[in-house]
Amino acid sequence: MKEEASLYDTHQFWDTQPVPHANDKVEETDYDKPIEVKTLDDVRKDPLPLPKGYSWKDLDLNDDAEAKDLYDLLTKNYVEDDEAMFRFDYSVPFLRWALMPPGYKPEWLVGVRAGKKERLFGFISGIPVKMKVNGQDVTMAEINFLCVHKDLRAKKLAPLLIKEITRRVNMCNIWQAVYTAGVKIPTPISGAQYWHRSINVKKLIDVRFSSLPPNTPLNRQIRLLKIPDEPTISNISVMQQKHVPEVTQMLNDYLQKFKLWMHFSEEEVEHFLLPRNKVIYSYVIKDSEKKITDFFSFYNLPSSILKHPDYDTLNVAYSYYSFSKTERYQELTRNALIKAKQNDFDVFNILDL
Repeated sequence: MKEEASLYDTHQFWDTQPVPHANDKVEETDYDKPIEVKTLDDVRKDPLPLPKGYSWKDLDLNDDAEAKDLYDLLTKNYVEDDEAMFRFDYSVPFLRWALMPPGYKPEWLVGVRAGKKERLFGFISGIPVKMKVNGQDVTMAEINFLCVHKDLRAKKLAPLLIKEITRRVNMCNIWQAVYTAGVKIPTPISGAQYWHRSINVKKLIDVRFSSLPPNTPLNRQIRLLKIPDEPTISNISVMQQKHVPEVTQMLNDYLQKFKLWMHFSEEEVEHFLLPRNKVIYSYVIKDSEKKITDFFSFYNLPSSILKHPDYDTLNVAYSYYSFSKTERYQELTRNALIKAKQNDFDVFNILDL
């Protein structure tokens, strides 16, 4: 009941936006239609006004200095846990991977700067994505990395960033967006549960990421959660350029069973799934006829450890895309864990969607 009741909370900002609301009356004739219909004539042509002293500045992530500015903003001000013990630590190569796919739009990398040194105080991003919604093709913006400097949290900069990226997306004749949030905002079409599989058990307990079960000695817990050193599937190989066409076809075929999914081009598979050092790890498995039967991948998103004398980084692998013609997902996941261990990760995260 509490879970459902929160959907009916009032939201000063979101209640004014074209998003689903819990008390909307939706008829069957409304299905697969936009919530709001607008044209380019309805879109404001100039950027929204900012508080005095602040200005909009697009970020050029090809520029090392500007990429470093974004890294510093996110590292010090982005998502952290409730106890302020861990905070995401996105690397510059990761940010370029996430925000500069084929066809990305530089004007969708939106910064807010101020002062003589033009410090970066806010940021929001979008990338264009080709989505399938109930079988229909819909071009959308994938919105990410909304971040406001901690010193400006009272200036209501976040709603301005959202409105401005919305305006810029609309200027490209794109009217839908997908995004996630760590809190419940109106009104989610799906939810995700985080699952963590310990790899470096001692370190995770030392930094208080996890804890020992009652009456369980540390050595016993290490033995219980021990991951093999070598894969249990013998023919796993690192994804290569030559695999891109086959992986693209098989991934899109797999994703068709969902109501909402991203349709990948070969260029996007090349960008997002070909391995990059300390960013994305991808593996294929082939049968006796050299055909790909299975694929799995994970990306590297470490967290800063904020309050520990011996450790400053938690090495975290996040499960990314996978598919299996052999339906052996449990074994694939086991081998993903082994590959993560071989690459010195401390914990492996999976979100179920």
